[in-house]
Amino acid sequence: MVFVAPTAEQLGMYLGLPEIDGDRADLLIQQAVALAQSVVRPLPDDASAVVLSVAGRAYVNPQQVSYETIGPMSVQRPSGSGGLYLTKADKAALKSLAGRGGAFTVDPTPATADPSPTWPLDDLAWDGDYEPGWS
Repeated sequence: MVFVAPTAEQLGMYLGLPEIDGDRADLLIQQAVALAQSVVRPLPDDASAVVLSVAGRAYVNPQQVSYETIGPMSVQRPSGSGGLYLTKADKAALKSLAGRGGAFTVDPTPATADPSPTWPLDDLAWDGDYEPGWS
């Protein structure tokens, strides 16, 4: 299957908004897809959850306000940022959905390896004298 980008209507349902600005939502979804493709290309089928999360974050909080006091008015924004971004969790989810990342094991044993032990060889017996100190 091929990844199909979510629609503005789906973003509205994701955010629980009865009405949504379709043009703005389409732009944010398009940009979220581009960001996601910077991590994984082609995007996996289930990447729409990450795309909706990224676009939804930018739709409801375009200036990334992280602190707000109503009276006497105070707002805190991160310096020099705003808009769309991928969190570490978003990147990890994309990699996981694409079947990348995580722990894995590499077996360095050649396929033609003989499973019988090679050392010590029990059929060899030492018939000479040991040097002093060795038993």
